Amino acid sequence: MQEHFTQPEGLPTLPGLSHAVAFSGRQVIVSGQVPLNAAGEFVGDDVEAQMRQVFTNVSIALVAAGAEMKDVVKLTVFLTDIGDAAVYRTVRDEFVDTNKPPASSLFQVGALINPKFRAEIEALAVI
Repeated sequence: MQEHFTQPEGLPTLPGLSHAVAFSGRQVIVSGQVPLNAAGEFVGDDVEAQMRQVFTNVSIALVAAGAEMKDVVKLTVFLTDIGDAAVYRTVRDEFVDTNKPPASSLFQVGALINPKFRAEIEALAVI
């Protein structure tokens, strides 16, 4: 894969994300992953545990498609409480290459498919 992560002059430097990522290669799209473990069990109310499970699920889906977390060029994140953004960023940084962070969008939403879920994440990887 060829890639180019950019922080263009004229836009603010934002830690933890790239403003744009150009790439060529095969795309892997991971649908929204939620805080359910392999047995389909909800991992609990702790937001950090939920984030960790969501990223673990994203990683598992990527590996099954022949990719890895380092191949992620775009994350779309849905949180039910924007106050969870700091926890999200901390956990995200354990999974992504912080030297080449993916482009990302983070949204606060009114609800997810299960009212206990606090996060859902979609990913785009290129290999």
